Amino acid sequence: MTAYISHITVDCTDAFALSGWWQTVLDYVQDPDDPNEPGHEECLISSRDGHHRLLFIEVSDAKQVKNRVHFDLRPAEGTRDAELARLVELGATPVSDLRKPDGTGWVVLTDPEGNEFCILRSESELGS
Repeated sequence: MTAYISHITVDCTDAFALSGWWQTVLDYVQDPDDPNEPGHEECLISSRDGHHRLLFIEVSDAKQVKNRVHFDLRPAEGTRDAELARLVELGATPVSDLRKPDGTGWVVLTDPEGNEFCILRSESELGS
């Protein structure tokens, strides 16, 4: 017997807004039979192939400490630095720049509710 991850749940104060933000960042989709709407306390988004799902659930308490689990994102196309610029334009906040002069490393950011995540180099950059 084994288990699999049905979805990853993110606690937040505004499920609709945060799910929409991550939907844009990841190019995910909503369930057309159960679309997310303002005021929903639970909002689900999925990868286009349906294999990965994120569930945003409203909680009354605000985030207070560093995440114990976080997302490491890799650009689907382009470069880490171009994706970093896009994420900042969407509202992410850089909190720690761990890029190195040789091009390795990553940047730690927070989403609009303060959840940490990292942006890594793209697959094409790994080969260079």
